[in-house]
Amino acid sequence: MSGGRLYPDTRLFLESLEMPFTILSNDSEHSVTELAHVFRQQGLNLHESQFLLAGAALIEEFAGAEPGARVMLLGSPAMQALATSHGLVLAEDRPAAVIVMRDRGFNYQRLAVAARALHHGTRMIVACPDTSHPDPDGYPVPEAGAIAAAILACAGTKEYRVFGKPEPTMFNLAAGRLGIPPSACAMIGDNPDTDGLGASRAGMTFHHISRQRHEILERVA
Repeated sequence: MSGGRLYPDTRLFLESLEMPFTILSNDSEHSVTELAHVFRQQGLNLHESQFLLAGAALIEEFAGAEPGARVMLLGSPAMQALATSHGLVLAEDRPAAVIVMRDRGFNYQRLAVAARALHHGTRMIVACPDTSHPDPDGYPVPEAGAIAAAILACAGTKEYRVFGKPEPTMFNLAAGRLGIPPSACAMIGDNPDTDGLGASRAGMTFHHISRQRHEILERVA
């Protein structure tokens, strides 16, 4: 999907699949409910359980590992609501972690608070490393990685964790949901640097789809 529109023949391809699948995305702004609605508008009625999104999955994992933790969450209203629904406490004072997602409301004050937190030793978790993605006209749209880069430029070089692609975490989560080992899964994506590298790290086969030609161009075992 690009710019809220499916690639040509996507609907036909997904409807023809005779095996389970998961939509794996570095989206760190929207909830699975919101993205499922976008797909329905494009004629694909998928269940919310068929989506695995970097932002939502990160919140679920973090809340499960550290229930009730205080976090500074740089993210959309949807992600903030999801965090609180999972028992996390949104706080800028003494947070256990700074969690960075795509945040349209990011500003100088939030930058200063996040940098100060890292300076005092608070760890940072970035939903996805993407600095931008192209809009339908080809212009760059800022992503979570750009916000993380701004914080690091201010706070100085710090260690941080990346949750989404190309790290293997989400790929392994997807395989677990499908109930099969990663080696039995195939990843189909348009970005070799995230989809391909992440699949390789998780032990999956990768099929590359060109953004221009919208067809499988190569297979990486």
